[in-house]
Amino acid sequence: METKNFCQSCGMPMGAKDELFGTELDGNKSVDYCKYCYENGSFTRDVTAEEMIEICIPHVVAAEPELTSEEARKLMKEVLPGLKRWKKD
Repeated sequence: METKNFCQSCGMPMGAKDELFGTELDGNKSVDYCKYCYENGSFTRDVTAEEMIEICIPHVVAAEPELTSEEARKLMKEVLPGLKRWKKD
């Protein structure tokens, strides 16, 4: 059974292999963040959670064509606040 890892910034499924994993400053793979959100130990974009939602909507709709943009926005608004990058302590 494949382990599902999800990017803790955008929520993208990264799978069990590391080709979609971002990198730490030392070059090791990040188990928390994808390569689109995190490179060399830093986030690739300085954005708010709301901005990240808007960035992700077209990608969610492309991956799940049965969803409308509004449905994707609603889903992202439910998912993002629970992710490590956006979780309020």
